Amino acid sequence: MSEKEKSAEHFLSLIQKSRRGKFKIYIGMSAGVGKTFRMLQEAHTLLKNGIDVKIGFIETHNRKETSELLDGLPVIPRRNLFYKGKELEEMDLSAILNLRPEVVIVDELAHTNIEGSKNEKRWQDVSDILSAGINVISAVNIQHIESLNEEIKLITGIEVKERIPDSVLAMADEVVNIDLTADELISRLKEGKIYQAEKIDTALKNFFKSSHILQLRELALKEVASQVERKIETEITSTQVLRHERFLACISSNEKTAKTVIRKTARLANYYNSKWYVIYVQTPRESGDNIPLDKQRHLINHLKLATELGAEIIKTKNKSVSKSIIEQAEERKITTICIGKPHLSLIRLIMATNVLNGLLKKLSSNGIDLVILS
Repeated sequence: MSEKEKSAEHFLSLIQKSRRGKFKIYIGMSAGVGKTFRMLQEAHTLLKNGIDVKIGFIETHNRKETSELLDGLPVIPRRNLFYKGKELEEMDLSAILNLRPEVVIVDELAHTNIEGSKNEKRWQDVSDILSAGINVISAVNIQHIESLNEEIKLITGIEVKERIPDSVLAMADEVVNIDLTADELISRLKEGKIYQAEKIDTALKNFFKSSHILQLRELALKEVASQVERKIETEITSTQVLRHERFLACISSNEKTAKTVIRKTARLANYYNSKWYVIYVQTPRESGDNIPLDKQRHLINHLKLATELGAEIIKTKNKSVSKSIIEQAEERKITTICIGKPHLSLIRLIMATNVLNGLLKKLSSNGIDLVILS
C-alpha cells in the first residue's frame, strides 16, 4: 500500500469514527448492584434535558424499584419470535435503526439472541446501532468478559456461557463501575430486591457468598481502572516517549492450558492497550499427516478464541520452535513473550533443543521480556 493510500485510509477511519455513536458501559460485580436502575435514572435525566432517548431493551427482573423507573420513558416494543414452539421476545434492532433516537438504552449486553435473529449476540446488535451513528448506554456483569472466564470459574465454580469479547469494552468511550460492598449486596439480596424469596437461600450458599463477592468486586474495579488507563494513554498527549508494548503468546498443539495462556495474554494486552499475537510453530512431527485429529480440533478452537479476543495469528513451520519464536518476535517488534508453565510441551520442546540459555540471552539483548504464566 502506497503512502497516499495509507493517508487516505487513515482519514477515512477518522471520518467513520466521528460518525459512529458514543458508547457507555456500566459494569457490575454481579446481578443486583444497580446497573439497570442507574441506566434508567440516566435516561430520565437525558429526557428532561431534551435528548431523544428511547429504551431499546431493559430487563427489570420484576424488581419493584427498577420497574417503577420505566414510567414516563419511551420504550421501543420488542419483537415476537417463535422458537421451538414457544413465543419469545427479543430486542427489535430494525425498529431502533429506523427510529434513529439520539440515545438508546440496551441492557444485558452479553445476551445470546434467539435463533433466526440477524446477529448471534446482543453486543453485535449494539455494534450495528453504533455504526448507524446512534449513541448507546449498556450494561454487563464482570463475569461475562471473555478473558476473565477461567478466573470467574475458579472463584465461583460456575462456567459462564454468555460472554462478550474484550474488544467490546475497548469500543466503549466510557466505562463506569457500579460498586457496592459485599454487605450491602447481601442485604439487598436478603431484602428480596434481587431475586424472589424462594431463590434467596440458594443464592446465599452459592454465587452470593461474601468471599465470592469480594473477589468479583476486585475484578470489576481492576477492569474499570484498566479501561481508564487505556483512555488516558490514547487521549492525553504525553511528553514522554512510551514503550509500545507488543505481546506474543506461544502455544502448541497439545497444550492443555492454551486457553489460559491466550486469555492471560489478552488481559495483559488489554491493560496496555497494545497489539498482541498468538504463535503456533508446526514442527515436522506435527505436520498435517502426523498430528492427531483431536489435537487439530483443539488447536483450531484455541486459534479461534485468540482471534475473538483480538489477537493476530502467526502459524509457522520450523524444526526449531525457539528459533521461530525469536524470528517472529524480532520481525514484529515484540516486547513481551508469554508462555505456559514448565510442564507444558512447548517448554520441553525448547529445552530439548538445548538452546534455552541462548534463547534467554537473545531475548535479553533485544529488550524482550519473558513471562511464564501459571
